[in-house]
Amino acid sequence: MPKITYIEHDGTEHSVDVDSGLTVMEGARDNNVPGIEADCGGACACSTCHVYVDAKWVEILPPKDDMEEDMLDFAWEPDMSRSRLTCQVKVTDDLDGLIVHMPEKQI
Repeated sequence: MPKITYIEHDGTEHSVDVDSGLTVMEGARDNNVPGIEADCGGACACSTCHVYVDAKWVEILPPKDDMEEDMLDFAWEPDMSRSRLTCQVKVTDDLDGLIVHMPEKQI
């Protein structure tokens, strides 16, 4: 089971096991990780599950699709090189050790 580390804006870390096939957002939700609100429940209809992917993981993740790119325009201080919506990132065994940093707030 892949381990994902979610780092809050204040530096607090939450390392949790997430079942393959779930999204990074579902992993946060199911493990009560604060900072990922996921208001739309994973439909890519908001930007409240926005994170900054740790630099070493940017090239490993699958690329963003057009819908995710569009929704990131509504995220808090997006960094288009590192910002992702966690509802759009499926967990696989290849993502074991993934690190994501949460923004100061979600909007």
